[in-house]
Amino acid sequence: MRLRVKPLKRKDAGSGLAAIDRETMAELGVSSGEFVAIEGPEGRVVARVWPGRSEDTGRGIVRIDGQLRQAAGVRIDDPVSVEAADVDPAERVTLVLPENVRIQGDVGSYLTEKLSERAVSSGDTFSLSLGFGLLSTRSGRRLPVTVVDTEPSGSVVVSGETEVEVTERGGDELSVEATGPLEGEGEPDGQPPDVTYEDVGGLDDELERVREMIELPMRHPELFRALGIEPPKGVLLHGPPGTGKTLIARAVANEIDAHFQTISGPEIMSKYYGESEEQLRDVFEDAAEHEPAIVFIDELDSIAPKREDVQGDVERRVVAQLLSLMDGLEQRGEITVIGTTNRVDAIDPALRRPGRFDREIEIGVPDAAGREEILQIHTRGMPLAEDIDLERYAENTHGFVGADLENLAKEAAMTAMRRVRPELDLEEDEIDAEALEAIEITEGDFKSALRGIEPSAMREVFVEVPDVNWGDVGGLESAKERLRETVQWPMEHADAYRRVALEPAKGVLLYGPPGTGKTLLAKAVANESRSNFISVKGPELFDKYVGESEKGVREIFSKARENAPTIVFFDEIDAIASERGSGVGDSNVGERVVSQLLTELDGLEELEDVVVIAASNRPELIDEALLRPGRLDRHVAVGEPDEDARREIFAIHTADRPLADEVDLDELAARTDGYTGADVEAICREAATIAVREHVHAEATGEERDVEAIELTSEHFERPLEEVSSDVGSDFAADEVGDVLEGAGGEA
Repeated sequence: MRLRVKPLKRKDAGSGLAAIDRETMAELGVSSGEFVAIEGPEGRVVARVWPGRSEDTGRGIVRIDGQLRQAAGVRIDDPVSVEAADVDPAERVTLVLPENVRIQGDVGSYLTEKLSERAVSSGDTFSLSLGFGLLSTRSGRRLPVTVVDTEPSGSVVVSGETEVEVTERGGDELSVEATGPLEGEGEPDGQPPDVTYEDVGGLDDELERVREMIELPMRHPELFRALGIEPPKGVLLHGPPGTGKTLIARAVANEIDAHFQTISGPEIMSKYYGESEEQLRDVFEDAAEHEPAIVFIDELDSIAPKREDVQGDVERRVVAQLLSLMDGLEQRGEITVIGTTNRVDAIDPALRRPGRFDREIEIGVPDAAGREEILQIHTRGMPLAEDIDLERYAENTHGFVGADLENLAKEAAMTAMRRVRPELDLEEDEIDAEALEAIEITEGDFKSALRGIEPSAMREVFVEVPDVNWGDVGGLESAKERLRETVQWPMEHADAYRRVALEPAKGVLLYGPPGTGKTLLAKAVANESRSNFISVKGPELFDKYVGESEKGVREIFSKARENAPTIVFFDEIDAIASERGSGVGDSNVGERVVSQLLTELDGLEELEDVVVIAASNRPELIDEALLRPGRLDRHVAVGEPDEDARREIFAIHTADRPLADEVDLDELAARTDGYTGADVEAICREAATIAVREHVHAEATGEERDVEAIELTSEHFERPLEEVSSDVGSDFAADEVGDVLEGAGGEA
């Protein structure tokens, strides 16, 4: 049958699988787990069949990974011939490892497990991860393992009974090139790096747009001629560091088999007049000789900054040379330029017009599904324990970019290695194969690795998503409901909002006396809506230099947009957004910060998937312009709890404490009229402190006391009830505040 090639699912890459939908499998006469031969223009490969995605049914698609595509000499969307194949079980397979690997003992059983159920034939090279780079000078990389002989000959399948032998390297005929996905050094100039589309996770849409920009013009220029247009000439990939910009460029260069020229900014700079421009011209001339070609400029902002901002003459000339090379009088031919940068605004504007960089693609911070895909890519060669749930780690890694997740997987592996290192004899030249087989990465390794990694996309402003949910907030039902409507619903029911053309609220102001739970509500809503959480303590924004405070506000909102969906929480907002015109001193920094806040919340730039929550116990001090609809348009009163709410708060704060049977929470709730949630928490904490104090004093006098016997009795609650006074509302007139907010045009 003739089928079209598509990429395989990320986690299955490198396993020798071909995914075909069930209808096509029935027509071919193969069932799941059997083998098919895939014939491409440059070779024939054998792969094990697996049922494909349901959406592939009837589309005539076979999904194979980059390794099999390369062996068959096909690219994505190429037609291939597929037929059922008879594959004999292998009796013996002889492999050769690279020279820099030293293993003693029975490594055969370890490799048998790695190659189990794979179809192999003489001459095949597989990239396998053998024990986290313990064995390799190329630390942490996948190693090439080459099949030199099989018995019987031809394509055979490795099973549990197969005898796997490892021979010494000998002679030139066994020399193998390392082809792991992370290979980079020592490549001949112009050779594409070996990264496939299966190594890029969480960026399907962006990858598709890059492919149509680069692959189509190179493989089917007639399409553009038929449309009467020039194909695009350049792509600018921009976004935070570590999101996969360079990786996409490498994958595209590899998959389309184009000549690949790399320009590293600082390398081409020279102290001699005119030499920097000459080096640029040389790169483009070399690319023109090897069309179709890709010229890849990493960190474009380092060689093409805005000309009016730079002092030196060299940078201006380099920018001018790059402009003329990309869009000069000479025809450029089939050369596509890919540029990457994480400072897109620092690039000279002349480069960003159509005809030069025709398309700008933002490579953003991945969402939970993208993060799970990236984790699957980086852990697919690892011996993971069965209890590791990657989906849960994907949900808990807000703000992590691809590089952070790769680091997480690497750190977990290093933690596992640290655990088994005492059993390894590192002085020996060779490492025992049994020790390698015993290594396993556990849940604990991942947890300890996660503690040590900060998400780089939000490093300057990051606050861990709080571990607080609605169940930890006692009472406050109406406030919870309003927050759900404002923050959670627009994210979970976006289609309903679009249907009635309803714009979600931009911001919420939580106001009420101190200790009623305003900050706790903000933490809970951030956790429940699975959003990134940026916490801003009002006064820390102020800076003694003019303009720096406003810059701080701009940077917070810029980070929030990059990492959307995000909740920006301003605690004590009255400290930074007090009424304009009332300031003392001559710097007026407070007024400028308020103006900056107003433009960020409701300026010309749209805030998408960013919600601002502000908390204050002095709302009458806040500037009125900030409280109007369109800015902090929802005003939620967080008042003192009623008796039922206090009963609930007592239950929350005594849930993990050993209460005596005589303690009646209903009675405690009735006796604490006028107390806030913070007061109730203080009573429970003080009662626990008294119980511990009694236990310690009793032990000090020589009395035998069992820790398990400690209980909180009603007596322990008596003294705190007298000591913790309720001063709520002493200077907080709720009615007056409601009038202020209504006067500002918001809803109280």
